[in-house]
Amino acid sequence: METAKCLIIGSGPAGYTAAIYASRANLAPILYEGTQPGGQLTITTEIENFPGYPDGIDGFEMMDQLRRQAKRFGTDIRQGMITSIDLSKRPFIATIDDGAAIIAADSVIIATGASARYLGLDDETRFRGRGVSACATCDGFFYRGKTVAVVGGGDTACEEATYLSNLAAKVYMIVRKDHLRASKVMQERVFGTPNIEVLFNTNTVGLFGTDGVEGAHLVRHKGTPQEEPLDIAIDGFFLAIGHKPNTEFLNGQVELDNAGYIVTRDGSQATSVDGVFAAGDVADPVYRQAITAAGMGCKAALDVEKFLLANGH
Repeated sequence: METAKCLIIGSGPAGYTAAIYASRANLAPILYEGTQPGGQLTITTEIENFPGYPDGIDGFEMMDQLRRQAKRFGTDIRQGMITSIDLSKRPFIATIDDGAAIIAADSVIIATGASARYLGLDDETRFRGRGVSACATCDGFFYRGKTVAVVGGGDTACEEATYLSNLAAKVYMIVRKDHLRASKVMQERVFGTPNIEVLFNTNTVGLFGTDGVEGAHLVRHKGTPQEEPLDIAIDGFFLAIGHKPNTEFLNGQVELDNAGYIVTRDGSQATSVDGVFAAGDVADPVYRQAITAAGMGCKAALDVEKFLLANGH
């Protein structure tokens, strides 16, 4: 059985930054990249809000740079996925690709991220990165003066729509129900914003465009005698129907909040299991930004170093 001082599960800005710091601390980390090396940023066309890139940078290129930096300092970066892990005692036993390999780790950093929920339309995949986004604060800047749509009726959707209203000329909110689920304060903000139009009782059934999103196919009052098709012209389509933290492989062994995000404690990246740390979107239901994920990755690696020293490694 292979052993590791520090096992990092997941890539992206949290995993790669943790690897950089852990490598420089001489912890010889092993990092498994998972099914999407580089994480969600690899499908983002351009990142303009990460410090140090005044002209912006392609998401895939940025993750490749972080990856190469981690590798330069000695991180053992591997393809594959941790399909299960036993956190009941140390060393922790991780199984890769359903038994292809097994690693005994003295410490673990979980950086598996959170996946945005999509409607399940083929067009969402076709236009991802070309008009379809799940992060208004990441991509809203590209739609200054344009028309966009936000799908969802909760607080997140209202927050995204309000944020976009300061950039876009027009914001549609596409809401399946006949009301918003958001808090009263958020509803008042939406209804008080002149360039936000809420389309209640409306489902999205498709998107259209040539090189990018140019519009959406909608159905109003679906499944009722009042059902009618509606097409709207838009330049951007934002999903705001929630995120799903990628924690299934943990099988409930660490404390999660009500939404399934890993709970960290004492102002650190430590989880409810000693020696297990979490960083990035998997432990962040609030910000979900590349820069905050990278900061959490740094903290997690420093926490690991301190933990290993305190436990005789």
